[in-house]
Amino acid sequence: MATEAESRAPEPAGETGPAAPTLRKAGGEGAEGVAGPPGAEGAEGVAGPPGADRPSGPSPAAGHRTGAAETAGPGTAGHRTGAGETPRRRSTAYLLTAGLIVALVAVSLVSAGYGAYDIPLGDVIASAQHRMGLGGRPLDRVGESVLWNVRLPRVVLALLVGASLGCAGALMQGVFGNPLAEPGIIGISSGAAVGAVASIALGLSFFGNWTITVCAFIAGLATVFLVYALSRSGGRTEVVTLILTGIAVNAFAGALIGLFIFFADNAQITQITFWQLGSLSQATWPKVLAVLPCAALGLLIVPFYARKLDLLALGERPARHLGIDVEKLRITLILVVALFTAAAVAVAGVIAFVGLLVPHLLRMANGPGHRFLVPGSALGGALVLALGDLAARTVAEPAELPLGVLTALFGSPFFFWLLRRTRRKQGGWA
Repeated sequence: MATEAESRAPEPAGETGPAAPTLRKAGGEGAEGVAGPPGAEGAEGVAGPPGADRPSGPSPAAGHRTGAAETAGPGTAGHRTGAGETPRRRSTAYLLTAGLIVALVAVSLVSAGYGAYDIPLGDVIASAQHRMGLGGRPLDRVGESVLWNVRLPRVVLALLVGASLGCAGALMQGVFGNPLAEPGIIGISSGAAVGAVASIALGLSFFGNWTITVCAFIAGLATVFLVYALSRSGGRTEVVTLILTGIAVNAFAGALIGLFIFFADNAQITQITFWQLGSLSQATWPKVLAVLPCAALGLLIVPFYARKLDLLALGERPARHLGIDVEKLRITLILVVALFTAAAVAVAGVIAFVGLLVPHLLRMANGPGHRFLVPGSALGGALVLALGDLAARTVAEPAELPLGVLTALFGSPFFFWLLRRTRRKQGGWA
């Protein structure tokens, strides 16, 4: 009789089979986060297939899921990945951030001192300390002029443009939900360049020094909305359509730039060639001040959208259930991407592949979480462009390689590898 009574007794909640449906129902929208984006294997493994055999004793897995739902909340990293994985990723993120900052400072100092007129590293630091009122000593007249009027504006501009392009690439990949989105590949950089070239060829000056930036921003914004509208089908963004749309936009933008070149004079043709190839050779402090507000505004805004981008990675429907206004989020971040791209193109021309390469390398190193990925891409983009500019002006001395050509030479093979890898993992595009 005792055996029969025990068999009829209700099972304690949270231990065996019936507890799983109860937990999912109680969890509500947060339950969707359990089977979240790739990388949440631990959460998927906990759920198990329906009807799977489970031990009769108290289930540590069920207790872990219940605790995560109570403490971490829906959609958080602790809920999706488990307690053991989060500290490792955080420590990796801290190490990567520290490494990027140290490398960025080192490359900036080397780039400021190395060139046709060499300035020792100690003299660079001493001159900077003197300018900031922290002691040190000034250099001779030629050294001060080279350092503060030629080298440092170029270094600072490379950092701002690289941070803008790297962050724009991370945002676009999160907004469009596919790994191949990048301002240069899908035509946004070319569209912004059309606006800049048009303002040069037509002699526009209605915003003074900001005219090229404003025209680049308007053209880049129109391009990004065109690409977004044409690449969506059935409520989702198709990667093949996105790339093909980018090819068409790049071709059309190239045709418009060629048309402006046909009607331009020799001085304007020289300026337009600068936008097509991409270069920081004309860096000045006024150009730094022109791009600084756009870059600073965007970099201050985007960290507040990191968690929403993580939820958007679950899919549009789960993100809506979790309270995210998907269309408003996309429009806001598309505006930020256009701001980044326009600012970069307005002062440096078209520089491709930085926004594609940097976020992918960081995603491979630390996973897809945008809390680190977005600021990390800004740091990584600044580092890549600072290194690229240093190589562009020193590899073929006394000549200088166009920076956009150099990034394309190294970025194109990476994109080809990424395209093959993505296709192989998805089993084809169809």
